[in-house]
Amino acid sequence: MQIDAGTSESEGIEKKIEVRKVEGRTLREVTVKIGLERIDTQEGITVEALLDSGATGLVMSSEFAKKQGFKMKKLERPINVRNIDGSFNKKGPIENTVEVNIYYQGHRERTEINVIEGQKWMVILGMPWLTRHNPEIDWKMGEVKMTRCPEKCGKQWRPVQGKSGWEK
Repeated sequence: MQIDAGTSESEGIEKKIEVRKVEGRTLREVTVKIGLERIDTQEGITVEALLDSGATGLVMSSEFAKKQGFKMKKLERPINVRNIDGSFNKKGPIENTVEVNIYYQGHRERTEINVIEGQKWMVILGMPWLTRHNPEIDWKMGEVKMTRCPEKCGKQWRPVQGKSGWEK
C-alpha cells in the first residue's frame, strides 16, 4: 500500500513474495509485537504489527481503532491511498489519525498513525518508522533487532512475562 498526496500515475509494479520456512512455519511477512498506548488514558495493548517497506506511512485499521477506543483526530485534508498497482484504494482516503505511544524492545515513540478502513493488519509500520529506527532485520529468519535506534527513543518499556500486556 502506498499513501499518496499527489496524483502521479504508478507504473505497473509486480510484487513478488518469497515464501520461506522458519522453524517449521511458512514466513510470508515480518511482524513484531508492539505496545500501543492511548494518549488520553495511558491504557496499553499489545498487537502484532506488520513491517512493510512498501508502505509510505504508519497505518492502523479503523475497525481496530474503534474497538480499542482510540481517540481519532479528523484530518483537514483527506490523504488518497494507492494500492501497489497504482489504483486508488476502494475504501477511500485516509480521513483520521490517532496519536499513540509505540513501545518495542525497550524503545518508546510518540507518533500519529493514519487510520484506514478495510485493513487486514491492525497496525502497519511503514518506511517512516523503518527509516527513523533503522532496525536490523533478518528477513530470512523474521527477526528484528533495535541495534541502531536513535537515543531519543528512550528505554521505558518492558514486556510482562507470561501476560499479553506490557508495562512501563
